This record gives sequence, structure tokens and C-alpha cells, in this order.
Amino acid sequence: MRPILLSLLVGLAIPQSTWAVPKETEVGSNLTQQPATPAYVQRVQPAIVGIGVRVPLDRPSALTLGPVRWGSGIIFDPAGYVLTVSYVLTDAEVIQAALRDGRVVPGKLIGLDPESGLGVLKLEGDGPWPAAMLGDSSRVTVGQATATIGVDEENHVVVTQGSIQEIRSFAGYWEYLLERAFVVAPYNPSFGGSPLVNLQGEVIGITNLRIGERPFVNLAIPIEYFTASKDELIGKGRIVSRPPRPWLGLWVLPGDGEGVVVAGASPRSPAIQAGFQRGDVIVRINGEKVESQEDFYRKLWRTKIGEDVSLVVLRESRFQVITVRPVDRYQLLPPTRK
Repeated sequence: MRPILLSLLVGLAIPQSTWAVPKETEVGSNLTQQPATPAYVQRVQPAIVGIGVRVPLDRPSALTLGPVRWGSGIIFDPAGYVLTVSYVLTDAEVIQAALRDGRVVPGKLIGLDPESGLGVLKLEGDGPWPAAMLGDSSRVTVGQATATIGVDEENHVVVTQGSIQEIRSFAGYWEYLLERAFVVAPYNPSFGGSPLVNLQGEVIGITNLRIGERPFVNLAIPIEYFTASKDELIGKGRIVSRPPRPWLGLWVLPGDGEGVVVAGASPRSPAIQAGFQRGDVIVRINGEKVESQEDFYRKLWRTKIGEDVSLVVLRESRFQVITVRPVDRYQLLPPTRK
């Protein structure tokens, strides 16, 4: 297996400084040698895995996330269940997990929750596997000391000791919104799926993005997004008790003052067929004014799957209406394998 770290949205007019996933040139950079591995990191380290994924070329995510991906993950159950970010596992056909004892074992996709950005795989083979403890992220405060523990493309553990800089909402251009997210500094260059741990060696988040300008910071998904629905995600492959969000597959950026600007669309999405153009400014949804990126998502998610949504866009100083019908994006994903 030749792990290659994924590269997103090459050639699209989306600012790479806004957020990014690991690139080959970043791995191993900006690392500082710690005099000794802290005890709380030692407690978690045996459960850290590197994840290599191969995706068929005909799958939609192969065009945007790449057909070969690499990320990190954390074993949270002695049965071999591993938590990581959903973009590493989306459309995965082959999954290989590199363990700290040098073994490389197959894994299988168990569940995806693209709304939170998390995914679960299961290691194949006999356990019990070393497992980390999941903590209580609801108690995390600004200034709290943390460590981000990732795995680079050479299967080396990369540890960054830091702290929580902010706790705030975060909106991504791919119809993604976390009402509560952790901003962590300094950033770890091997962040895609790497666990964020507290000084007790408990996992309090899963790191998913690099955001901002230099010096970069990481964004981490609080573990509460996982623990609240863990059993359902493992047992059903998705969160069935929560109504799926209506999905257009639009990539949008904040507008200049109000509205959102169309930057592209996901392959095979409703937005592709609806006639949007890059640079369109969406100013209204179903007659309601679009105030911001977050406002657009919240109003979109109040609509219904399978029912037309009317969007007013500003294009070349003229307004026009585009009608599009949102779908359940889970229906576009291959079924998980149990």
C-alpha cells in the first residue's frame, strides 16, 4: 500500500487557506521534538491507526477527494471499531489500517455520518484491540490543554501539544455546519481523523480540518457528536432516528454582506442539473432572504426532501429563479458492509 494524502477540489476557485486536508508537502513540517512523550499521550497511542483507502474511479467522491486517501483514526472499542472523519471513508472499496505494532490489517466500512463529519470502520481479525477512552466534550473549556495525535504517510505518529483556542460554530462550503466546534492550536499537519485528547488521555474530539492563515489552526469535531448516536451509527450504518437533511450538493461561500456565492457543486448532485453557475449569488430561498452561509443552511434544512426549493440568484446584475429538488444524500452512498 502506498498511502497518498488526499487533495480536495483541485482547480476550483475555493480558497485553500480557508480549510484544507493534509497534503504531502505539509506532512512532517512544523514538527517539534518533545523531550518525552507525555503519559496521557502514551495511554492513547496504542489505539492510534493510520487508514489507507482506495475508492473506485466511478464514485462521485473520487473526483473531489481522490481515489486514494490516507488519514488517522482511533480504536474506541476492544472489538476493533475505529472512529475517523467521514471524508476518508466515503465510497471506500478497500480499507487498510496500520497499527502501532507494525501490523497492517483490513478494515470494513461500518457507518457514515456526513452531517457531523464522522465515520466508523471495523478492523478485521481477532481482538481484543487496544482501545482509547471516550471523554465528555461538553465540559471542555477555552484554554484547556490538549494533544492532537495523528499518523503521517510514513505511518509515524505525529503529536502536537496545544490547547483549545475557541469554541464556536463552523460552516463549511459543502453544506456542512457544526453548531459547536473546537479550534485548536498549534495545528497538527496529520490532522485528518486524528483524535484530540485531554490530559486524562480521553478522546474529546476528532480533528478534521486545517483552517485560517499561517499560523494555521485545527478544527475538531467534539466527541459528543459521536457518543450521542454511537450505537445507532454502528448498528444501522447511519443515524436513522434523525431526519436526513435535504441536500443540494452546492458548494457555497459567504457573500459580500449578504447571500452566499456558488463556488461549484458535488458530482451527481441535484445542483449539477439545476443550472447554477460559479459566481451566482443566492439571495433568497423559498422567498426568504439569505443572511449568511449559516442562515442559508438552516433555511435549506427546513425544506423537505423531494419537494422543489426556489432559489433567487443574482447573476451578472440580473435576478433569476432556479428551482431544485433536494435529496437524501445517503441514497447516493453505497451501502455499508456488516
